[in-house]
This record gives sequence, structure tokens and C-alpha cells, in this order.
Amino acid sequence: MEDLIEMSRKERTRLEIILRVNDGSMKRSDASTELNVSSRHLRRLLHNYYAGGVNGLISRRRGQPSNNMLPKVLKEQIVSRIKENYPDFGPTLAHEKLTSVDGFKVSLGSVRNIMISSDIWSPRRKKKLKIHQLRKRKKRFGELVQIDGSPHDWFEGRGPICCLLVFVDDATSKLVQLKFVSVESTNGYFEAMNEYLKTYGRPLALYSDKHSIFRVNIKTAYKSDGKTQFSRALEELGIRLICAHSPQAKGRVERANKVLQDRLVKEMRLKGISSIKDANKWLPSFQKEYNDRFSIEPLEREDAHRPLLQECDLDNILCKKEIRTLSTNLEFQYNNKIYQIKTKRPAYAMRKQKVEITERNSGKIEVRYKGVNLNYKIFEERTKQGLILNAKEIRNVETSTLQPEFKGGNARATQSLPLVGEIGSLHQRIANKTELKKCS
Repeated sequence: MEDLIEMSRKERTRLEIILRVNDGSMKRSDASTELNVSSRHLRRLLHNYYAGGVNGLISRRRGQPSNNMLPKVLKEQIVSRIKENYPDFGPTLAHEKLTSVDGFKVSLGSVRNIMISSDIWSPRRKKKLKIHQLRKRKKRFGELVQIDGSPHDWFEGRGPICCLLVFVDDATSKLVQLKFVSVESTNGYFEAMNEYLKTYGRPLALYSDKHSIFRVNIKTAYKSDGKTQFSRALEELGIRLICAHSPQAKGRVERANKVLQDRLVKEMRLKGISSIKDANKWLPSFQKEYNDRFSIEPLEREDAHRPLLQECDLDNILCKKEIRTLSTNLEFQYNNKIYQIKTKRPAYAMRKQKVEITERNSGKIEVRYKGVNLNYKIFEERTKQGLILNAKEIRNVETSTLQPEFKGGNARATQSLPLVGEIGSLHQRIANKTELKKCS
């Protein structure tokens, strides 16, 4: 029985043409064109055929390892280094660290294949795609800035769970502001916005979600003008606020959040950062490195940011402002406290007048009447009602601060609530005393 010769489709085509050249039914020039090889290489193929027959046209590398294959020792070193320093890194980030920090000269594809074959990383199954029509980027830097808060365990248990406020420019995908805060709140956005405005100026518009920080979501809200503290501040600065209907609409900042929750967490782990204060000090250097790698050039060179006006007082704009009406005793209530106005003006002139309360981010309270600051004192603190907190805020509130206060007579005494077992024992002692009285 004759031996079988395995040939690929390309080799079979080459054999047919070589046979036609050999029997004179095809010219060598036409054969070169058909095989898409040079005339010199065609002569080499004919020589191999004359010398070895059909076997001369079969690749001698078949069944042999590739010359570009990484040495086994190098693969073992890479696997050991990944398991030791980068066990939960993805292939792209692991490749960056292996080449820049550890000095390995290896391609991204090789690192990916090594991680897959060693069961260090497995590719995710692709989700069923949903259609979201693309929107063209804005043409100028500062024309539209997407903002969002990303609550996450950024310090992987080494520090408190907190929130990262992310500002991304729509035209360039550039991170223009990063700031860690304890919880996503109006004051946090005021602080981040203050730093952003001092660095770049005023953008034309901000693009956010429908969080209650940015818009009033209850249409029938009592005595509401439809503005939140943040939207009111943006209106004073001349910045337009746009709220997205879905996360996909502000996809640039959402994708940035996903990348940051992977890269930023691991970079802080390598740097040994475990507090909000240290993280905020280090963020500018990470932000620069990120922008150098991932940002793109805008379609137009013109910067759309507008400079801050000289008379613009950011501290007086980026703060909470509310209106209160004075009583006949020149008193008003704010944050469960009663404030008494101390003024040299005639008391009757200020009765039932409206005053503006300004609460700075530092907690300082100012009361203004017709643009003049008024002196005041806190007369009484009202009984606290149930706190209204959302899911993002509740985990940052200590349960000890939520305990109510007990008041007896004119004196105020604050103590912790008794536990259920203590309440039961208290009822038992009262019952015992009652029984003793009946017996006597």
C-alpha cells in the first residue's frame, strides 16, 4: 500500500500548476502570476519538485514548533510574576506592568495566551448586543463635559468605601476632574466643580444622569421651582445642565468609570494608597498618565471654555442657598434649628421679610437681608424627625448618630436607646414592684 501524502489546499494548487509547467501546457510567466510568486521563487519550486517529487513541495516545517515560540523558561517566569504581583490583572494591564516595570520583552497576545493557558484569566462571554445609536463627539474641548459619581470599594478593604466623582470631556475623552468623596452629594460636586472651574474655566454644558442632586424628580414637589442647589449654581455661572435618559447616553463617562474601577484600584494597591486624602493627592499624576494614553485630539483646536468673570465669587455660588420668611419675633427655622436675628434695625421693618440663608461647604451659615449679612444666634434645636437618605448615603451614616434623644422636664439628657433585652427586664422589674405593692 502506497504511503499517503497530506497536503494543504495551497500546496495542492501549487502542485497542479507545477505539473502543467512541467508538461509544457503553461508558461512560467503565467505560472508566476497564478501562484503570485516571483520568477525566481518559481524556479526554486521547480527545482524542489525535480529533486524530491511531490514531497519537495510540502513545507518542511510541518509538525515542528514555531521559531517565534517563547522559551518554556520565559513562560514560567512570566506566569510566576503574574501570580505573585498581578493575579487579578487583565492581559492589557498585566502586559503594561510586565514590560514597563519587570522588563519582559513580550507581546500583548503572548501574555493573553499565557494567562488563558495557565487559568489565570478567562475571556468573558460576550453579552447579547443592544442597539444604541452612536452620537458624534462634540467638536471643541469644553463644549460638553460628562459628569458622574462612581461608588465602589476603591481601597479593597484597606480604607472606607467611598465615591469617585468623574468629569470627562466629550470631545477628547480626557479626564478633566477626579475627586474622591465619602458619598455622592451636592457638597462633593461643589468641591469638584470649584477645582475644575479654577483649572479650565466655565464649560458650555454639563451632561449628567437624573440623580436628585441635578434635578427635582418629583413633579408635584411642594414650593419647588424645579431647581436643585447644583442646578441653581450652574445657572448663576452660565453653564447649561443636560440630564441623560439612560446610562448609554453618557457612555464616555460610564466607560471611564469601568476602566477606573479596574486600573485605578490596582494602581492604588501597588502604590499602597488606602485613604481618601492620600488618593486625592496622587490623582493628578494618574490623571495625566491616563490622558496621555487614552485621550484624543478634538476636531477643532478652539477651546470652548469661558474664563471666570472677575466679580465671580465661586465660594458664594457653589454653596447651598435657601429662602426663609422671618416671623414677628425675627426668627426662622433651618435644619431643625431655630435662629434668632440680632439687628439694630427697627424690628417691625423686618417682620415677615424674606432672608437668604447661605450654607458654605465648611458648614458656616450666613443670613442675608437685602445683601447685608445679619447677626444671629441659635435659640433652640427642634426635635429631629426621621432622616431621608438614599441607598448611596445610608452606608456612610453611623448608626450611633441615628439614635434619638430622651428629654425629661426642662433639662435635656441624651442617652442611647435600651436594647430589646433591657426593655424586657425593665418591664419585669416594674411588674415585680407592682406585685409587692399588692401583697403589702
